[in-house]
Amino acid sequence: MKELSPAPQLSQVSKPSQAPTQVTAPDAPADCGLWLEAAAGFVSTPAIEQVVRRARAYLDAGYPVHFSGPAGIGKTTLAFHVAALRQRPVVLIHGDESLKSSDLVGGESGYRRSRVVDNYVHSVLKTEENVQTLWADNRLTLACKQGYTLLYDEFTRSRAEANNALLSVLEERLLTMPRQGTGEEACIGVHPEFRAIVTSNPEEYAGVHRTQDALADRLVTIRLDHFDRETEVVVTQAKSGLSREDCEVVVDIVRGMRKLGIARHGPSVRAAIMIARMAAQEKVGVGVGDPLFDEVCQDVLSNVSGKVFRDGEPDVSHRVAEVIAAHSIKATLARPRREQGTRA
Repeated sequence: MKELSPAPQLSQVSKPSQAPTQVTAPDAPADCGLWLEAAAGFVSTPAIEQVVRRARAYLDAGYPVHFSGPAGIGKTTLAFHVAALRQRPVVLIHGDESLKSSDLVGGESGYRRSRVVDNYVHSVLKTEENVQTLWADNRLTLACKQGYTLLYDEFTRSRAEANNALLSVLEERLLTMPRQGTGEEACIGVHPEFRAIVTSNPEEYAGVHRTQDALADRLVTIRLDHFDRETEVVVTQAKSGLSREDCEVVVDIVRGMRKLGIARHGPSVRAAIMIARMAAQEKVGVGVGDPLFDEVCQDVLSNVSGKVFRDGEPDVSHRVAEVIAAHSIKATLARPRREQGTRA
């Protein structure tokens, strides 16, 4: 019996910092998917647990789950977590403009040629040649045959026609494949444990294709948005190591920028994590007028929109400065009250 390698540790906000390790289970074939375990440090709040519970219920009933929402809110990590809870190997696919159906299903990978020469009778020479087409299964076929969980990240970055193979897989539980060497089509039954989890960004994002209606109709779409303040504070603290009090200031600044409506979806919790990590690393004073903290906020938040102007000049930096100042003053006024409450 082979020993399992350590499973990847996943956390709730951004995509995993390193790719999951591919390991082989004792009873699995050599070409199996990724074995994942739910990380003990996964940040769970009531809002996150509610989403996880619904997603698991749909998967248990056999329905594919689609996490849809703006960038930076943790769709991919949430999908990894839900997939890990199924305790089945995971096959990972990243959506891409150049992806083709053959990249999902598989295709011919070459030929094997054999030649037999029979000269047993010296006066007779018999030659027989055989050419056989070689077929290589790709990830969708592997998942369907072995009953793995398919995790298709940002599937709408692939062209609609590339995802046509999913239609019969998700509805009729049949995978249509070319019959090797004949050009005809054949169908294989999908393993009863096969499940699919897909993620996508909104259609107005650059590089995103519109999902064909037939595929969208087969998916249970869980629409996600920016989480509540408490969830964002807990996530930011867990990912940065900064104190809760300072994380509250950082999150409030990010949420303040979001409320301005400069960008349609605004900065996400990913921006809060970036600022908090830098503050923890550089030991920056948060909300106390530290120039470096202001500069970090400007660097992270000024890219939310380049289309805001004041007197003909880009105005994002002014907006960021105003939000930082407002929440820094608020945090400064709140600290004496907290300290007084602590002493009491």
